[in-house]
Amino acid sequence: MRAVYVVLLCLTAWTGHSAVAFAQPLSLGRVEGPPIAVLDQERLFNQSQFGLRLQAELETASAELARQNREIEQSLAEEELALTEQRNVMPSADFAPLAEEFDLRVTALRDEQAARLREINLVADSAPGVFIELTTPIIQQILAERGAAAVLDARAVIYAADGADITSLALEQIDSVLGDGGDLPLFERLSVEDD
Repeated sequence: MRAVYVVLLCLTAWTGHSAVAFAQPLSLGRVEGPPIAVLDQERLFNQSQFGLRLQAELETASAELARQNREIEQSLAEEELALTEQRNVMPSADFAPLAEEFDLRVTALRDEQAARLREINLVADSAPGVFIELTTPIIQQILAERGAAAVLDARAVIYAADGADITSLALEQIDSVLGDGGDLPLFERLSVEDD
């Protein structure tokens, strides 16, 4: 700071002008929008065509899994009842292998359904990250066009100048570029990518 003061004094003495002239703001021209943009990532994902489609596919996969679980549960309950009735009329040596086979099948079905649930959860957990990867070039282009140097998450912003929030603009451009994600179901594509 002392060096700056000495330089200003020398310039004042050399030019004969007051140092106050150097304290005037330097104008670099008008920049459209603020240099920091605000983005609501949750809204961006939840309201984009891509996000809406993926959410619908996840809901469909979850509903299908629940339907399968109900059918399996009903079928196993009926089979268990029949097996219980057989236990009363069969010798235990003949019944034991049937009961063991039933238990093994129940365990295998539970494991299979649990694996399907894990797959649905993995896709749901990875989807926002994939979305961010796909939309980063679009967001970067918006920042470049606006002269913004940084993006803040809307949840961290208390106040912002008009025009700072680029979420609506980003939604329009993402929907225009990505659309709903293409022909292949997103759930299948993300399931394959996770493997």
